[in-house]
Amino acid sequence: MRVSRPLSALTGIALLGIALTACQDQAGGQITARNGVRHVETFSNPSIHGCHRFREGVTHVTNYTQSNMLLYTTPDCTVPPGGASVYLTMQSSDEVVRSSGLWQSFSFASG
Repeated sequence: MRVSRPLSALTGIALLGIALTACQDQAGGQITARNGVRHVETFSNPSIHGCHRFREGVTHVTNYTQSNMLLYTTPDCTVPPGGASVYLTMQSSDEVVRSSGLWQSFSFASG
C-alpha cells in the first residue's frame, strides 16, 4: 500500500510533537496564588523540577497547568513533623485550612 508524501510528513510532525511533549521540562500554564482576596503571585510555565517558593505565605492556589503539584507549609518543600503536603491536581484549586498554616512552597508530583 502506497502512502502519500503529505500524509507521511504529517505523521512525522505528529510523532515529533509527541516526543517533544514527553521531554518537557516545564509545567505548561499558570499557577496563581492569593492571600485572602489579595493576589500574591503568578508563575507562568514553571520548571517541573525542584522546589518553588511563594514570595509570602498564601491561602489559595489555582493550578492552571497540565501537571499535578504538591503544596507545602514550609519554604523548602519539606513536610514538617506531624504535617502533610497537599496534592493539587491539574486544572484545579484549593484553599488552605486555617489549622495547617499558610502555603509557602510547591513542587510538581512525579509521574
